[in-house]
Amino acid sequence: MKISFTKKNGPLEEVIEQLMETAGGIRRPEYVREMIITALKAGQEDDESADLKLMNTTLKEMRFTSKVFGPYKNVRKVTVFGSARIKPGEPEYQMAKRFGEKLAEKGYMVITGGGGGIMQAANEGAGPEHSFGVNIRLPFEQKPNPVIEGNPRFINYKYFFNRKVAFLKETDAVALFPGGFGTLDEAMETLTLLQTGKRNPMPLVLVDDPDCSYWIRVIKLFEEELLTRNYIYPEDFAFFERVCSVDTAIEKILHFYRRYHSIRYVDSRLVIRLMSPLQPADIQKLMDQFHDIVLPGGSIAASGALEEEMDDVDVIHLPRLVVDFNRKDFGRVRSLIDAINDF
Repeated sequence: MKISFTKKNGPLEEVIEQLMETAGGIRRPEYVREMIITALKAGQEDDESADLKLMNTTLKEMRFTSKVFGPYKNVRKVTVFGSARIKPGEPEYQMAKRFGEKLAEKGYMVITGGGGGIMQAANEGAGPEHSFGVNIRLPFEQKPNPVIEGNPRFINYKYFFNRKVAFLKETDAVALFPGGFGTLDEAMETLTLLQTGKRNPMPLVLVDDPDCSYWIRVIKLFEEELLTRNYIYPEDFAFFERVCSVDTAIEKILHFYRRYHSIRYVDSRLVIRLMSPLQPADIQKLMDQFHDIVLPGGSIAASGALEEEMDDVDVIHLPRLVVDFNRKDFGRVRSLIDAINDF
């Protein structure tokens, strides 16, 4: 039979409904139904077992990711990237360890790749009770570090793309220490998601080595090659901040959440949730400074929770700014958040 996502599948709909009732505890039946339909359609359409195995493993890994991170959704987290080849005696290792320690002191948790080097240092500093490890199965190098091995917050992935989702979906900030191809890959991935608005704004700090010489060369490449060729725009540099000390890195992350809490899109409106309200004069200053990202005839205005946000019960009480946003200048949105936090 031809299966449809619309509820026009005859007796099959009754079977799916009965299956969910028998399983019990299905909290979002509309989504579960579509997942079942997707699996059935894939089984009908795909003759390649390798593709079905990929879909199956991906779903399993994503489900387990949600299960592990779910109890900590209201705890701020920082994803830490950096070389797996840094040794414990090296300065960068000690910096990453102090970074983890200071985050834990502030009530944050750390997410690392669960391997050695910078990853182990950050987990060691934060301690196992404040650590997640999202490891990848490789034929070399990437074994779980002793801090995270056996931890209930350790996940072992087959696919890099699932692991990347966990790194960036579950975090509230990213810290990039010096590293190799993998670190640079994560840097570009994060910047791309921020630039295109596929990831909500967050702090991205480039924590440099003690000589403060690693990331400056990468930024120089951005300036001399990408910017001069108009491959990126000046406002894209707002997505990241280069720092030369652990204390400054911590300060940047904490400042980002000084007043800003989170955002949500409601139709064409950008809703910015705040920890405390702004004065009318301050909102007018924001409108004057950021009118370029506001749609013609639109505004930046104070608001309470919108009707469409009533499902976000944890944040209904927070004051809002509602921006008639043009949905393209995401670097300017990051600058807007910085301005909000500076009041």
